[in-house]
Amino acid sequence: MTPRLSRSRTGAVAVDANRPAWLARPGRRGWALDIVAGCAAALGQAPWGLWPVAIVALAVVVWRTGRAPTARRASRSALFAGTGYFALAMFWIVDPFLVEPEIYGWMAPFALVLMALGGALFWAVPSWAAWRLAGAGRDRALAVAAALALSDWVRGWLFTGLPWALTGHIWIATPAGQAAAWVGAVGLSALTMAAAALPAWAARDGRISTAIARGLPLSAALIGAAWFAGLARLDAPPPPDAGPVIRLVQPNADQTRKWDPEWAPVFYDRLLTLSAAPATRPADAVVWPETAAPFLLGEAGPLLPEIVGAARAPVLAGIQRGEGGRWFNSLVEFTPDARVGQVYDKFHLVPFGEYVPWGETLSRFGIGAFAAQQGFGYVPGPGARVMTLAGLPPVMPLICYEAVFSRHLRQADARPAWLLQVTNDAWFGSWSGPYQHLAQARLRAIESGLPLLRAANTGVSAAIDARGAVRQQLALNEAGFLDVALPGALPPTLWWRFGDWPAVAAIVAALGLIGLRRRRAAVDPGSRLP
Repeated sequence: MTPRLSRSRTGAVAVDANRPAWLARPGRRGWALDIVAGCAAALGQAPWGLWPVAIVALAVVVWRTGRAPTARRASRSALFAGTGYFALAMFWIVDPFLVEPEIYGWMAPFALVLMALGGALFWAVPSWAAWRLAGAGRDRALAVAAALALSDWVRGWLFTGLPWALTGHIWIATPAGQAAAWVGAVGLSALTMAAAALPAWAARDGRISTAIARGLPLSAALIGAAWFAGLARLDAPPPPDAGPVIRLVQPNADQTRKWDPEWAPVFYDRLLTLSAAPATRPADAVVWPETAAPFLLGEAGPLLPEIVGAARAPVLAGIQRGEGGRWFNSLVEFTPDARVGQVYDKFHLVPFGEYVPWGETLSRFGIGAFAAQQGFGYVPGPGARVMTLAGLPPVMPLICYEAVFSRHLRQADARPAWLLQVTNDAWFGSWSGPYQHLAQARLRAIESGLPLLRAANTGVSAAIDARGAVRQQLALNEAGFLDVALPGALPPTLWWRFGDWPAVAAIVAALGLIGLRRRRAAVDPGSRLP
């Protein structure tokens, strides 16, 4: 290996023959490497699912960050890597601005840049802190990995939260994803980052050859353990189906025409036609997606006989409703006798999508909530709940974005028998967003041990069993319906009982041990491993 020259702050030149030049590269070429590694790490997310590529790319990120000469260099490297990661993983963020490009199109590039940089801060700040915590030595790789896994958890809470594109999401479609039943999404992120960090930790001499020879088997063993544990869970006998048949309707209402007065009747007729289509076995309930009804609940009265008459069953309809000058994004039961039954109001709203922080001020600049048809946004409902509907097992409704937050599943008063997500993923375009949203729905099923049915306006509508397997689905941008025999539920999982807290506690404990090792090394330099 060619020796690498470096200049210290005092001006002295030192020779470092152990660090690979391309991995330690500073300056613009180093920044480019960070961005490329971040983009490659994003390829582990749906719809690509290239988890081996993601692990290698994250290993590069951890190596460059953990072995950076200063905390500032570490945070800068993580910032560039995070920018590449979030720019690719969340590129779909531009699509909502292109629904009405003449009004919002100019915002699209700013939204992508701000989203990428905002996400990158959740890599840069923890990396700086981890570098400072661990001090010199190979422990920095583990500290960076633990800090990045912890940041995935923090990202789900801060500023109302956005736990999208977590590093642990790369496992959802693999047997290793079953580990979420025990450790949740945060535990999967810890698995990902540990596997990425072990080569850098094992390479005491800083050589790539050592990292491969010593670290790669450790990473493979860790992933293999999760993989085989997941296979064992998947091989267990499945629970019997719960009994009812649910029809999921996918009207494929294009978002650019959804509220057009000329198109609204077309989409409404499509909902009725799909609800009335003959079936081998009559449905016990029919589900319409989020905001599928092209009218307000207060205007629905005269139409209810027509709706339930077509469905020949109760209808759970995504619909907007007003109350006292406030507007809600709701899921409403239309009973067989053409009445309005139970009502669930979405409580975790999308910032700028369904409400606008400081809305009155921003409205002066023409900035409103994209998804709200009335006014400048919705009002949040009272919170998570379980609905008990005639002829159906208890169900927990989730409207669109709410299914991204695993913690909401445990906030209801009782454990349901199944989960129901209604969503309008037309906002996410046709590239990656809808598939990432579907993957997260699968993860909620794995974590909870509950089946999840999903009715999406333009797709992907799906029936997901209690282990996260997709039993049936409708393709994206296709009108149709699914008649689904409701899958059975599994007993409460370990995650259901304790949530993310055991995984979070383990990550914090690991960081504490790393800090303790540094403190001991400061007292007795001989106590630190090289």
